[in-house]
Amino acid sequence: MPLTLSTICQRIAPSVTLAIDAKAKAMKASGVDVIGFGAGEPDFPTPQEICDAAYEAIASGQTRYTPSNGILQLRQAACRKLQRDNNLTYTPDQVIVSNGAKQAILGALLAIINPGDEVIVPTPCWVSYPEMVRMAGGRPVFVPMDEHDGYRINISRVADLVSPRTKAIILNSPHNPTGSVMSRADLNRLAELAVSCAFYVISDEIYEKLVYDGAEHISIASLGEQIAAQTIVVNGVSKSYSMTGWRIGYAAGPAPIIKLMGGYQSHATSNANSVAQWASIAALEKGEGSIRSMRDAFSVRRMLILSRIRSIPGLTCVTPNGAFYVMVNIHGLIGKTYDGMPITDAMTLSALLLENAFVAVVPGEAFESPETCRLSYACSTEDIRRGMDRIEAFVRNLI
Repeated sequence: MPLTLSTICQRIAPSVTLAIDAKAKAMKASGVDVIGFGAGEPDFPTPQEICDAAYEAIASGQTRYTPSNGILQLRQAACRKLQRDNNLTYTPDQVIVSNGAKQAILGALLAIINPGDEVIVPTPCWVSYPEMVRMAGGRPVFVPMDEHDGYRINISRVADLVSPRTKAIILNSPHNPTGSVMSRADLNRLAELAVSCAFYVISDEIYEKLVYDGAEHISIASLGEQIAAQTIVVNGVSKSYSMTGWRIGYAAGPAPIIKLMGGYQSHATSNANSVAQWASIAALEKGEGSIRSMRDAFSVRRMLILSRIRSIPGLTCVTPNGAFYVMVNIHGLIGKTYDGMPITDAMTLSALLLENAFVAVVPGEAFESPETCRLSYACSTEDIRRGMDRIEAFVRNLI
């Protein structure tokens, strides 16, 4: 018999955001002055008190294997954080620490999905959600969010998609890539639907601290005992504490689900980085001041990039109330040409921008949202000005 490769892995699309970021960094390394609006990575250094905790952990020899679910002290800190910030009560056996929030989401899916189960994914969506559903043996079912309604999840549309095979819905609020924040009323309606139709909610709350204009982050698990029993809350330290490379995420939920996630993780990766776990305790317990200063800076950058986008003919956008992304509608540029090259979709536009204007953006096809591009404003105001200058010059040269 001929040697064959995994059909599951062959069906998985590589991360477009990471690919674009890698290409932009390679161009920079070769001497090209690229402005990157691609990756969702804060440009701030990790706060000093967190780094100090890491140094102390190294000095005291905390460099060995830990329990696969994470050190007790960090799981306890996560419990305190969830109680303090989200009015959620968990015990350490209901918390697992993973190699980033991404692994926590995959672990949750693996713990609940059987072959053929369906998972509802609102779109636009983060690039990894549908691929992780497929990796776990499930089928993503997309429910479009309306740009003209501020990218709200239409609960009636969700209800129409629920079937006997529906196992879960993935929520992300504040939302990547749109920056939308779910209201309490919409969360209540969705919780009622999940309870009445008996499906799980995986609530990705990694951007919870980054909200603007009076928007409020609410964890759906806080809306009642029944929905809490059907929710896996996922969070981490990457975005709010500028710790993307430390790779610490965590999930909290019903103990039987967390136990299954722990069994998978014990074989897949063992434990998360030991030093980073100790540093993450400092993040959860001492990092509020750093969060406020970063959020204030992001808010200023948000208003700058919105004003620049709206000044460019052919581009429109919805004001994001959370995270650090803005989705740009490029419909007005479709059909135009640059140096003889036609713009047929967001993929061609993003390629032309990178190759000719030296600006990296993520095409909406990566988020199941054609005719849009995502721009991250997790970069300096100077880079935003320079990058938007280049985009504006590029657009004004279109025919």
